Amino acid sequence: MTEDPDAETAAVAERYGRFARDEAPGRSDLYADWARGVAADPDLAAILARIPATRRQPPLVFAVTRMLGAPEEGYPAWAAWLRVHADEAVAEASARRLQTNEPQRCAALLPALATVPGPIALLEVGASAGLCLYPDRYSYRYHGGGGVTALDPADGPSTVMLDCDVTGDPSLEMPQVVWRAGIDLDPLDAADAGDRRFLTSLVWPGEVGRAARIGAALDIVAADPPLLLAGDASDPEVLRTAAALAPAGATLVVTTPGVLPHIPRAGRERLIDAVRKLDAVWITIDPPGLHERWNGAVDPGTWGGFVLGRDGEPLAAVDPLGGFVHWRAWHPGGMDAAS
Repeated sequence: MTEDPDAETAAVAERYGRFARDEAPGRSDLYADWARGVAADPDLAAILARIPATRRQPPLVFAVTRMLGAPEEGYPAWAAWLRVHADEAVAEASARRLQTNEPQRCAALLPALATVPGPIALLEVGASAGLCLYPDRYSYRYHGGGGVTALDPADGPSTVMLDCDVTGDPSLEMPQVVWRAGIDLDPLDAADAGDRRFLTSLVWPGEVGRAARIGAALDIVAADPPLLLAGDASDPEVLRTAAALAPAGATLVVTTPGVLPHIPRAGRERLIDAVRKLDAVWITIDPPGLHERWNGAVDPGTWGGFVLGRDGEPLAAVDPLGGFVHWRAWHPGGMDAAS
């Protein structure tokens, strides 16, 4: 059935209007301005309607235009650029996916990784360029209890410094990672100039420090690349094949930090079941209401963040991008019910 161009244009206008109203405020004034402009400009909305519906999210489209050279100025200047470069922007956005790869997330993962005796073989689902596969190569400063807990790699402070607020009493120790691999539908190459430019362009204007942090992490990854496998990890065979590559003598740890909400429910359930059948520790960061696997210990209305979990047991409320950890577990296998 042929798509209705008018309906697609209207859908773009509605989506960008919602983004301007509900998602961009407080995070990026420039993106809010661009999205409001698209919502009120049928000609621009019609250009963006040429992008497949699954690839026309405002953060993705805006990142692609900035990557291609659009001016980071008010809507009139950005719209004028897009009208001239419409074909290029549509083609590039149609070939890309939202692949935010934030190394700061390792600050939220590390307390869970610290519960796993090393050596660790680390396998990430939805790895993008693999920046979250290097928790042992970054420096951390955990702020809480009136003091700071400092963690650095064995060879000294890293060029990537991650600050994180912490409450509770988690273990804060560097993991011993001896093997690292990732699965992604479209893996990115930390050494490729185009992929690097794309990842840094995914940082929203106004987010101070993120682009520099991602750039420094990309340098670390490019110097010692992980094994990145192209595939759909919701196919159990893809996950099993990747897991089988882990070295003997290391504890396999599968991480799904923030990826599960982006997988349709049927595929998500297949993936969770496949992970549980592996001889592996499973560490994830999920929205509290994503699935009913928290044994009644998580109330989405009062949890206060995403859920850092190990093997389906909630450990902490965390900022999904690693800004805070509120530890709530007595130990890796249980919760402090009074917290």
